[in-house]
Amino acid sequence: MRPAEELRYLILAAQREGNRLLLQALRPLGITPSQAEVIRVLQDHQPLALNSLGDLLVCETGNSPSRLVDRLTSAGLVNRQISAHDRRHVELTLTEEGRHLAGQIATIEDDLYRSIDAAVEGRDTDQITGFLRAFVADMPAGQALARRTGV
Repeated sequence: MRPAEELRYLILAAQREGNRLLLQALRPLGITPSQAEVIRVLQDHQPLALNSLGDLLVCETGNSPSRLVDRLTSAGLVNRQISAHDRRHVELTLTEEGRHLAGQIATIEDDLYRSIDAAVEGRDTDQITGFLRAFVADMPAGQALARRTGV
C-alpha cells in the first residue's frame, strides 16, 4: 500500500470510529452527530440565518441544512423565526430544551475529546493538524471549519 493510500484509509478509519463513538454516546439523547453539530453551532453562533448555519456545518457541506433544522424544529429544539423585514430570511435559535440539550452534547463531546487527548498524549499533533488543515483548506468542509474556528 502506498503512503497516500494508507493515509487516506487511516483518516477514514479514524473518522468512522470517532463518529461511531459519538453516535453511541448521543443515542440516549435521541439525536445524531449531524443534529448535534447543528445544535452546537447554534449554541455558539445564534441567532443564525439558515444559509449562515449551512456555511458553518462540516456534516452537511454543499447541502442545505433544511432537513436537519426541520427535524430539530419538530422536536422542539430549534425556533424558526421569519424576519419581519424579509420573508425569505429565516432566523434560527435554540429553544430552552435545545439549550439544555446543547449542554449535554458539550459534555459528551468533552468526554470524546478527553479520550482523543489521552490517545495522543506525548505526541506532537501540530504537524498532523497543520497538514490536515492545509489538505482541506480549499474544500467545502475545510472552509466551513475555518469559518467556525477563525483559522
